[in-house]
Amino acid sequence: MALITQNISIADYYFGVLKNLNSNSKLDLISKLSQSLKEPDKAQETTLQSLFGAYKSDETAEEIIAEIRSSRVFNC
Repeated sequence: MALITQNISIADYYFGVLKNLNSNSKLDLISKLSQSLKEPDKAQETTLQSLFGAYKSDETAEEIIAEIRSSRVFNC
């Protein structure tokens, strides 16, 4: 909540947390941050099937539709 009311940037927030580290810890952190910038971004391939939860089936679309329609139960 303090971040919202004081409008502190995320970098300033983390600096406030990390400024009391010893010099070796700060250098290690700088090294790790620098290394993370050098690594190529790993683009994740998103397929259409992964977005919609599609599944593989040996049945045709028409067979699946017919099965769904035949399993409907109406209570009047």
